[in-house]
Formats: sequence, C-alpha cells, structure tokens
Amino acid sequence: MKRLLFPLLLLVITGINAQVLSAGAAGDVRADDQAADEEEFRALDQQVQSLKKEVLDLNRELFLLEEDLLFPANSQVAMFVSLDVGTFFDVESVSLELNGKEVAHYLYTEREAEALRRGGVHRIHVSNLKVGEHELVAFFSGKGPHGRDYRRGADVMFDKGIGAKYMELQISDREHKQQPGFLITEWE
Repeated sequence: MKRLLFPLLLLVITGINAQVLSAGAAGDVRADDQAADEEEFRALDQQVQSLKKEVLDLNRELFLLEEDLLFPANSQVAMFVSLDVGTFFDVESVSLELNGKEVAHYLYTEREAEALRRGGVHRIHVSNLKVGEHELVAFFSGKGPHGRDYRRGADVMFDKGIGAKYMELQISDREHKQQPGFLITEWE
C-alpha cells in the first residue's frame, strides 16, 4: 500500500505544481493585461480632458458671439449695482422696471452682498433699447439702520442715443442723516 500511495502522492503534488505554475503564468498575463488596461484608461482620460477643454473654449466663444448678436453695441443698455461703504444698508434684493415693465429681480446671497461691500459691481441687466427717452425705476430691499427691514426706490428718466448706455444703481451711506442713499447715474 505504501508503494501505491507514493506514486499517487507524487501525481497529486505534480498536478498541484502544474496548477500553481499555470496560475502564475495566468497571473503574469493578467498583470500584463491590467497594465495595458491602465495605460489605455490614462490615454482615454487625457483625450476626455482635452475634449472638455475644447468644449469650454467653444462655449466661451459662443457666449461672446451670442452677446454680440443679441445686444449690439449701438442699442445696448446695461445696468450695474454698486455699494459704497454699506454701513447703513445690507442689500438683500434689487428689482428693476424699465418703461413700466419689470425687467430684472435679483436676490443677493451673503457672499454676493459681501463682494459688493468690498467694492464689487454686479451687472444686473442687459437689454436692447431703441433711441429715445426711457424711465428706469429701481427698488432696493434689505436691512437698514438698527436691523430694520428697509425698502426704498429710485428712478431716473434718461435719453438713449446711438451707442451703448451704462447705468449704475448706487447704494451709498449718507453720514449726516445716518441713512442709506440710493442714486441712479449714467456712466460716461
């Protein structure tokens, strides 16, 4: 019986060694396949990143073309909001009416209001206007002195000529009255 077990044991060990060797060879093949797959993935990722960059560049160019087509310089009017100091007024929203029609309403986040306080300017509205006289009315909502709700308006009649027109909606502090002031001015 010992004579029979030895060859059988030898056969089993040889079979196990063959399986281990073939698995090792397959592991090497799998490792090579995995390395090739990773290299192919990197190449595809680089192509995707390149395509993303091209799409973003095209999107920017299309936006500029759209702006030029929709708002030609000779009929364009743009309105901007600015905040000078901002001690007496924390802006929450601004609404615009142009010739009796509401054309813009904007709610400011805390970050946007802080950007205005630091000197930023927000383009709230851009449109086309024909040559002639127009009325602009702006309503400002926010917190006034002593944290009270505050809503004030300002209006102006302006003449739109040929060429672009830029209007600034200024919120400023009136130190002598301890109140905010609201003014609409034309940029030259």
